[in-house]
Amino acid sequence: MKVIVCGAGRVGSTIARYLAQDDNEVVVIDTNADRLADLETSLDIQTITGFSSYPSVLERANAADADMLVAVTASDEVNLVACQAANSLFKVPMKIARLRSKEYTNPKWRDLYTHDALPIDVVISPEAEIARAIRRNISFPGAFDVLTLAGDKVYLLGMHCDETCPLINTPLRQLTALFPDINAVITGVVHENKLIVADSDTRIAAGDDVYIFVAAENVKRILSLFGRDQQRAKSALILGGSEVGLSLAKYLERSGRMRVTLIEPDEERAKLLAETLSQTTVIQGDFLDTVVLEEADIDIVETVIAVSGNDENNILASLTAKKYGAEQTVAVIEKTLYSQMVTDLGIDVVIDPKDIMVSSILQHIRRGKIYAAYSVRSGLCEVLEADVFDSFEYLGAALRDVRLPAGVIIGALVRNGVSLPLRGDTVIEKNDRLLLFADADSVKQVEKMFTVGLEFF
Repeated sequence: MKVIVCGAGRVGSTIARYLAQDDNEVVVIDTNADRLADLETSLDIQTITGFSSYPSVLERANAADADMLVAVTASDEVNLVACQAANSLFKVPMKIARLRSKEYTNPKWRDLYTHDALPIDVVISPEAEIARAIRRNISFPGAFDVLTLAGDKVYLLGMHCDETCPLINTPLRQLTALFPDINAVITGVVHENKLIVADSDTRIAAGDDVYIFVAAENVKRILSLFGRDQQRAKSALILGGSEVGLSLAKYLERSGRMRVTLIEPDEERAKLLAETLSQTTVIQGDFLDTVVLEEADIDIVETVIAVSGNDENNILASLTAKKYGAEQTVAVIEKTLYSQMVTDLGIDVVIDPKDIMVSSILQHIRRGKIYAAYSVRSGLCEVLEADVFDSFEYLGAALRDVRLPAGVIIGALVRNGVSLPLRGDTVIEKNDRLLLFADADSVKQVEKMFTVGLEFF
């Protein structure tokens, strides 16, 4: 497959890396020659310096031969024009654009993105995706990562295990024996920053992070089993009135479950937020100022969510909230170096916009019968949803007889909208959906397993 990636920022570079590792032909376009040079030294790709929206630049990229264009530059307008040119001039089949402005992402204007208007096949809004990820996490305060899968029938929970976790040093095979009625599978353990794809002999150590697939109806029991059964918060403090902060506040107002306060430093923005939000207390001020925080009742707030555009401020504010006694802190952090460090400092949930964007795009890049794909742990592993088809190698086979590549494990099987317990004698049927946990080196092999006919480019 040939893919043109417009933009060599954090998201574009990561997408290019994913695609290049899968032996795709990748061309990256950016105006920053130094950034492109850095990419070329580490990846087997072609780079072109220039504006992605210029037809002549797309022509140099041989856009007429491309299967897909992914436009993730810092400019919405460049992304829009690049997709238009790719369609009108070069007939690129698949166009994906990242759009930040709510003027472009407002559902009211959805008819703009049609073949006869702006022919963009997939529009991705970073702010909407980030807000959605935060909403998932605050719904289950005992987990640091939450994915909803297979139509909300299965959850992937990431949980930190400290020395108080009841399951420390217990082989996973014993968990199955002790709790046979819980439909859940531990698929990955991160020990000392190294991923272990779990098997029956794997033991959880204090300090490990655990990834577990669990049927929706068993989520609360699993959280309790891991000693992470925190009650959902009744109060929330949002730090930063960006589009993410506004979206969160609106959601929490609609849910009616929380008392919500929002702090925004900019006076004009704070006024707009106060006019827009009907049930949220909006405070104008610096959320790093203890006087402002105390005005927002920081000492009694249960959940604090830092969503300003500044990593350092989000980290400092979250640590301050912990000092005041917040039960759960959520921080949006873009720099990978920071996100790897802050969990040791006590911040409960780190939201990495890059991971979220990559996951959103991967869902439209993965091939064959791969229904969806999600980047986990900054690309350390992926979660894949795959549909069983007529010629699937293991159609009609029992799960005990399935031989998966090293580094891959089945986490759940959904049939007719029901998550089935994973037993050795469970037979795989056509149209089953398999949820797989795979380390980064094994994803390509999983794709090949679920390739059918011409769907594999």
